[in-house]
Amino acid sequence: MPTTALIIVLAIIVLFLLNAIKIVREYERVVVFRLGRLQGAKGPGLFFIIPIVDQIVRVDLRVVTFDVPPQEVVTKDNVTVSVNAIVFFRVMSPEAAITQVEDYLQATSQIAQTTLRSVLGQVELDELLAEREKLNKKLQMIIDEQTDPWGIKVKAVEIKDVRIPQEMQRAIARQAEAERERRSKIINAEGELQAAAKLREAAEILTQNPASLQLRYLQTLIDISSERNTSTIVFPLPVDLVKAFMTRDEK
Repeated sequence: MPTTALIIVLAIIVLFLLNAIKIVREYERVVVFRLGRLQGAKGPGLFFIIPIVDQIVRVDLRVVTFDVPPQEVVTKDNVTVSVNAIVFFRVMSPEAAITQVEDYLQATSQIAQTTLRSVLGQVELDELLAEREKLNKKLQMIIDEQTDPWGIKVKAVEIKDVRIPQEMQRAIARQAEAERERRSKIINAEGELQAAAKLREAAEILTQNPASLQLRYLQTLIDISSERNTSTIVFPLPVDLVKAFMTRDEK
C-alpha cells in the first residue's frame, strides 16, 4: 500500500512538472494570466508556470499575410468595381492583442474590408487604376492607425486585383485607341510642320543663288538616270537655266 501511494505521488509530481514547464519558440510569446490577472508575456525559451492557477495564450509574432475578400466598391464616378487586396501585419504587443480585442485576426480583417470600401469609394476609376501605390500607402496608414491600440502593426497593403464591368472595359479600350490616334496625328502634324519649315529654308537659299538651283536640277537628272534603265528621260528644264547657256554662247 505505501508503495502504491508513493507511485501515485510521484505520478502527480511528474504531471505537475510536465504542466509547469513551458517552452516557447523564438517567434512566439506566451501571455500568462494568474487567477485571471494579466502577468505579462513570456518567452522565448524555457519558463515555469503554476498549473491550474496560471493560464497561457500563445501568440505568433511572425508577419501574417491574408487576402481581403473581393469587395464591391462604387467609385466616385459611379462605376461599380470588385477589388481585393493583401494585408501584411504582425503582432507587436502580445498583451494588447489578447486583452484589447477578442480575435485580433478577425478584427484586422474586418477593418481592412471596411477601409478598402471607404477609401476606394472616394476616388475615380482612372485614379484607382493609375495610382495604386498612393492608394496602398493610404490604406496602410488608415488600417495601421485603427489597429494600433490592439498592438498590431500593419506593414503593407497591396491592391491585388480590380475587376471592372465588360462594358466599361470596352469603353476604356475605345478611349485608349482614341488617345493613340490623337497622339499619332499630332506627331504627324509636327513632322509635316518641320518638313515644311526645312523646305522653305531650302527654297530661300536656292532663290538667293540661281547657280545652286541649276546645279540641283543637274544633280536630279544624274540621280534619275542612275535609278532608271530607260534611255529617254523627259524632264522639265527651267528657262533660267537655258538663258544662262544662251547668254554664255552669245558672249
